[in-house]
Amino acid sequence: MMERKVGQSGLSVSHLGLGTMTWGQETDADEAAAQLIAFRDAGGTLVDTAVSYGLGQAEQILGQLIADVVPREELVIATKAGIYRTETERRIDASRGELLRRLDQSLTQIGVDHVDLWYVHIADDTVGFEETLSALDYAVSSGKARYVGVSNYDGWHTARAATWQRAGVGRAPIIANQSRYSLLDRGLEREVLPACAAMGLGVLPYSPLGGGVLTGKYRTGIPADSRSARSGRNLPIVTDREIGIVEAVATAAQGLAASPIAVALAWVRDQPGITAPIIGARTLGQLVSALASETLALPPEIQQALDDVSRPYRAYPEDLS
Repeated sequence: MMERKVGQSGLSVSHLGLGTMTWGQETDADEAAAQLIAFRDAGGTLVDTAVSYGLGQAEQILGQLIADVVPREELVIATKAGIYRTETERRIDASRGELLRRLDQSLTQIGVDHVDLWYVHIADDTVGFEETLSALDYAVSSGKARYVGVSNYDGWHTARAATWQRAGVGRAPIIANQSRYSLLDRGLEREVLPACAAMGLGVLPYSPLGGGVLTGKYRTGIPADSRSARSGRNLPIVTDREIGIVEAVATAAQGLAASPIAVALAWVRDQPGITAPIIGARTLGQLVSALASETLALPPEIQQALDDVSRPYRAYPEDLS
């Protein structure tokens, strides 16, 4: 698997990342081990997690696996803090004290003395942004994180944070923004991608398959083993635009003798400014299908057709440019 630098930093990662959000809930430890081995054997290095995933179980499973299955030195480990979950609530807290406490919790759960990339999971406007960012400075200066980034930050939050970190001597530069991006959801193109490009940040998209919709499995209904069936949600494809995008991906896949998963991932992977899409596979089979995108290069005419069918609506002031 090829590698890319994260933004303008010196950190190299595989240009697909392994997400662990389902670990400890929908994905048990044995299935997680099979995923990590397959990912490593394919040349993958970037493993993405968060202190809140699986109520902490995702990081604990990762810690067990790097102790027994895949050596720590073969992986780039990224984690996040700022969102805290219990069985009954989801709480946002990006205060300095809470972030650093959760960083220590992550290190304990994973069983390491540092992580390679540590994100603030979400912007918290109830806390002064200087306070939030001071936690990133401490994480790097203390050696607990090699690099830092932000996640789910919109364009102005991203630019403000990156500029602030550049302005002071000794502050840790922000190198990445992890946010949702797919053919179904190209909202990042309005402000986030331009902000990241201007500030030299890499973008690591999560949900590059649109929550599984771009796999095509919802074209004729809700499969019994799907996440929508288990959660009791309605059919995820509801608009003519969404249907058109899914059908275009399926048509492209048929013409290329590839899977819709590989086509959708290849499109995201090759967009300007993208470092590494994060694959949130629930099963080993899903991961193997996603890894097939590594050998797929979309012809320009198919790339353009997918661009056209999924192009987001633009309004003032975007339409001026």
